[in-house]
Amino acid sequence: MEVININGTEDTPQVNLDKDNGILEISGRSLPEDVNQFYEPILDWIDKYAEEPLGKTEFTFKLEYFNTASSKIILDILLKFEEIVEKGNDVVIKWHYHEEEEDMLEAGEEYADIVDIPFDYVVYTD
Repeated sequence: MEVININGTEDTPQVNLDKDNGILEISGRSLPEDVNQFYEPILDWIDKYAEEPLGKTEFTFKLEYFNTASSKIILDILLKFEEIVEKGNDVVIKWHYHEEEEDMLEAGEEYADIVDIPFDYVVYTD
């Protein structure tokens, strides 16, 4: 399966999707001008991944900030992983947030209330 590795910018997140090494991560800031165009290859990759997922999948979100349009896409991503869980596979979401950013913790908790996937909350400092 192809690897997706997108370097982050001021407005777009770093994305690393590497099935062979078990690395599935989105980090940084997500406020792309065209959120659908930016995330389309990522959603397509997840669809392909869902056909033959790893025995245990850990997907890491380490976002500093995301806009409203990105929040919808994040939910779409989580719903795709919920489908993987429903097929009997193990998935854990690693939701990182800065100790001073309670809003990011609350966002993760809200997503966890919507989807039936275990969330691990990871606090980080600078």
